[in-house]
Amino acid sequence: MSYNHQHLLGISGLTTDEIFFLLETSQKFVEISERSVKKVPALRGKTIVNLFLEPSTRTRTSFEIAGKRLSADVINISGSSSSTTKGETLIDTVLNIKSMRPDVIVLRHAYSGSCELLKKLVPNTRIINAGDGLHEHPTQALLDALTIKQELGTLKDLTVTLVGDALRSRVARSNILLHKTLGNKVRVVAPPTIAHSHFEDLGVEVFYDLKKALPGSDVVMSLRMKHEYQKDYYVPNLDEYAVNFLLTESIISKYCPSAKILAPGPINRGTEITSELADGPRSLIFKQVTNGVAVRMAVLFLLVAGKNDYSPSEEEV
Repeated sequence: MSYNHQHLLGISGLTTDEIFFLLETSQKFVEISERSVKKVPALRGKTIVNLFLEPSTRTRTSFEIAGKRLSADVINISGSSSSTTKGETLIDTVLNIKSMRPDVIVLRHAYSGSCELLKKLVPNTRIINAGDGLHEHPTQALLDALTIKQELGTLKDLTVTLVGDALRSRVARSNILLHKTLGNKVRVVAPPTIAHSHFEDLGVEVFYDLKKALPGSDVVMSLRMKHEYQKDYYVPNLDEYAVNFLLTESIISKYCPSAKILAPGPINRGTEITSELADGPRSLIFKQVTNGVAVRMAVLFLLVAGKNDYSPSEEEV
């Protein structure tokens, strides 16, 4: 198995073998984060630009840590500190960065397709999609899959249930694409204004009743109800949403007692999920964050180092 793409723009287009190869490579990097010295020279002399023009905590920090643990030079640019606040376009920003000859650009942007645009603007620079609009967030889906595989021992014959705002979730889209590629059953449960029937075109089962969606679930993923979209009135208010869709330990233990809980973060406690469940023994939320560093190390290594294999013993400082 190998990963022979120049970029990682989405889960779409990846084969089952490529997904498993990315996950196997990521698992090798998990060990690096458990050392006392968390650094290898795999990308020494390479330059990574993290261009985050949307807010981010986990993704941006983990990409920065991942690059530094690989010994790369890492430059972070946020929206508030970039010239986009002065009216500069994304195209001009990227062309200026291109002139400085980075090896990879990690982009988060509000517009779907922005990473595809970068691929055309800077064809000799590796592009990693850290979330583009409502399109995809591939490394999040990969770290979710790695977490599931570590916990359940398999990524086959699973039922994965997504609860919440799947309509405007790039995390949901990437997870749906990944699990359908692997042959797993995917469910979406949310109010009818959010759980549109077009999910069925992706091979997803759509539910409007949490109690009907949960039975048989191996994994339940809580999706954030995005405060920034509440003006669109997809639900009357978040309190009313919580009455019918709040994930609690009691409802999980009753309807899918062996299920594991994931959430891409940030989470809104008391709206999407209770603290008892988020912090409880079935929750894998913080394990996801830990795995995020390993997955992003693997992606950076495979794209930038020009190799399709990594052995920690061969890459010691």
